[in-house]
Amino acid sequence: MAAIWSLENKFKKWLDVELAVCEVHAEDGTIPAEALAEIKEKAAFRVERVNEIEKTTDHDVIAFTTNLAENIGPASRFVHYGLTSSDVVDTANALLLKESCDVLLEKIDAMLPVLKRRAYEFKDTPQIGRTHGIHAEPTSFGLVWALWYSEMRRNRERLVTARERVAVGKISGAVGAFAHLSPDVESRVCSKLGIAAADVSTQVIQRDRYAEYLCTLGIIASTLEKIALQVRHWQRTELREAQEAFKKGQKGSSAMPHKRNPILSERICGMARTVRANTIVGLENVALWHERDISHSSAERIVLPDSSATTDYILAKATSLLDSLVVYPENMLKNLNITRGLVFSGQLMLALTQKGVTREDAYVYTQRNAMKVWDEGGEYKELVLQDADISGSLSREEIEKVFDLKHYLRNVDKVFERVFEKG
Repeated sequence: MAAIWSLENKFKKWLDVELAVCEVHAEDGTIPAEALAEIKEKAAFRVERVNEIEKTTDHDVIAFTTNLAENIGPASRFVHYGLTSSDVVDTANALLLKESCDVLLEKIDAMLPVLKRRAYEFKDTPQIGRTHGIHAEPTSFGLVWALWYSEMRRNRERLVTARERVAVGKISGAVGAFAHLSPDVESRVCSKLGIAAADVSTQVIQRDRYAEYLCTLGIIASTLEKIALQVRHWQRTELREAQEAFKKGQKGSSAMPHKRNPILSERICGMARTVRANTIVGLENVALWHERDISHSSAERIVLPDSSATTDYILAKATSLLDSLVVYPENMLKNLNITRGLVFSGQLMLALTQKGVTREDAYVYTQRNAMKVWDEGGEYKELVLQDADISGSLSREEIEKVFDLKHYLRNVDKVFERVFEKG
């Protein structure tokens, strides 16, 4: 990703655009065929020289074309013919963003099999589900991975859409009215470059396209933060349900040799915030004065490469983290039982209603025993078996069934079919 957004590659894309325009001009007879041959043979640039010229011009595209002219010679008068700077910059941006999307899609494609494999690995592993951070009902640890898989698949779809949206060029001139070149030239240039031509533009490609790209990266980063935040929770000493792999020789703290910290997950969470913050810049850049101002340009030079590179990085790190995540099913089961059966209260209430008890009364019967466990200790099932109101409606066998974990996981296979039958 760093190579994509390097100055060398950016100027290479500028040159690709300039050459494609020259080719179309030669096809139309606007410039001589021999001039095109000379341009294609001699067109070259050096980043250092472009930067040196820009110190004088204070204009990067002029510095670039000046460096080209130094190498091409007299035929350089046909380079940049009929163009404005943004014709080159924005069309080249389409190529850069398209390449970035391809790299990010590769990263997502590397993550999805990991999520699927580990979802099936833990499909039948019980874990306590938590709402508000409090024990709720039993669930399957595999469902957590299936949920992540489904969300990352949606993120892939979003990125494919964003790729299509940003892979758009324009050769429409200073205000988008094609004063010097025809729309046909634009279409043919973009076709040569493998991108679409904008239906309509001003001096620039409209920035809603870039905003969509940045917002898509923001959503992807938020998903990765959600995953990393879960890992951080599971690695807490009191839970220890899962943890980041801790390699030989790794150190957790300069002061406390015993520490194993979720540093990678914390890094992902922190870096995701920067990607989300950059979406604001993308949205702010949508509104420009009239046919164009330059307020977007400086900001884009930061947020487009930074968000692309950061998302690329945390996708790779998250995949590595999840692939090697150390899981402790025995601790999951221990934590599930830490409330001594309270997590089965919902199923108990439903079982009572099935026997004709009103929901209000069923709630009272189940809650009063649950509160005793919270306040006084003891096993919830034992208190339930001793409760005359409950045992008067449910047999011991029926109460035992209420406290069976298999009941809570009985539909996991169906959920997996819905998630993974799509691919």
